[in-house]
Amino acid sequence: MANRVIVLFLLAVFFACLLPFIAAEEEGELSAYVLKVQFILYVVDQAESTSFYTKVLGQEPSLNVPGMTQFEMPGGSTLGVMPTAGIKKLLGEKLPNPEKAAGVPRAELYLRVSDPEKSLERAVNAGAEELSTVQERGWGDRAGYCLDLDGHVLAFAGP
Repeated sequence: MANRVIVLFLLAVFFACLLPFIAAEEEGELSAYVLKVQFILYVVDQAESTSFYTKVLGQEPSLNVPGMTQFEMPGGSTLGVMPTAGIKKLLGEKLPNPEKAAGVPRAELYLRVSDPEKSLERAVNAGAEELSTVQERGWGDRAGYCLDLDGHVLAFAGP
C-alpha cells in the first residue's frame, strides 16, 4: 500500500510540473519557459574556428573542450562551435551529414554591434571572406556581410 501511495504521489508531482509546459505549448507561450538560447555552428576545424571567433568577438571562450567551444553573448545567449564529426557522432545516422553542406550558407548570424565597419574589418582580418561592405539597408540598419571559415554568413549591423 505504501509503495502505491508513493508512486501515485510521484506521478502527481510529475504531472503538476508538466502541466504548465503543456498549457503553455497549447497557448503558444512555450518561449516563457525557455531559459537560455544557444546557437551552435558546425565547423570543420574546432581550433581554427575558436581562434577566428575569439578574434571576431574580441573575447576568450567561456568553454573550450574537445567537441565544443562556447562564447557568452549579450542577453544571456551563447554561441557555440562544434566539429561536424562530433554532432554526427552524437546524433547518429538519422542526422543528414552536415559535412555535405560545408560552405553552403543555410543560416545567418546577425550581430548588432556599436561599430559595424570595425567589426567587419576585424572578421576579414581574422580570415573571413567579405560579401558586402557596410551599407544602409532597407530595414533601417547599416550592415556588412561576410562568410566565416566554414561558410556561415555573418552580419555586423548597427544604427
